[in-house]
Amino acid sequence: MSVAADDGDRRTVAVRFILDAEPSPGLLSRVLQPFAKRDLVPDRVWAYRSATDLHVEIAMEAMPSDIVHLVEGNLRQVIGIRQLSQRCPTRLRHVA
Repeated sequence: MSVAADDGDRRTVAVRFILDAEPSPGLLSRVLQPFAKRDLVPDRVWAYRSATDLHVEIAMEAMPSDIVHLVEGNLRQVIGIRQLSQRCPTRLRHVA
């Protein structure tokens, strides 16, 4: 997924990160940090607590395609995350 440097466009993709984690104070802010440090605001953040886990889904409709793997890598380093999956359709969009 390369970005053409001469046309000024940046390719974006819709993406969802789905994770299960230990229900601990501060976890949600730690999970949102990889987005905040890249000046990204998720379109949707959804979380609920079950008996033993905190389930979180973070979605963006137009995330820069070259950033997806960086955010995923940062999320995998968050202490307390037990499972992480990322869903990303194959279709790319150009935005100015």
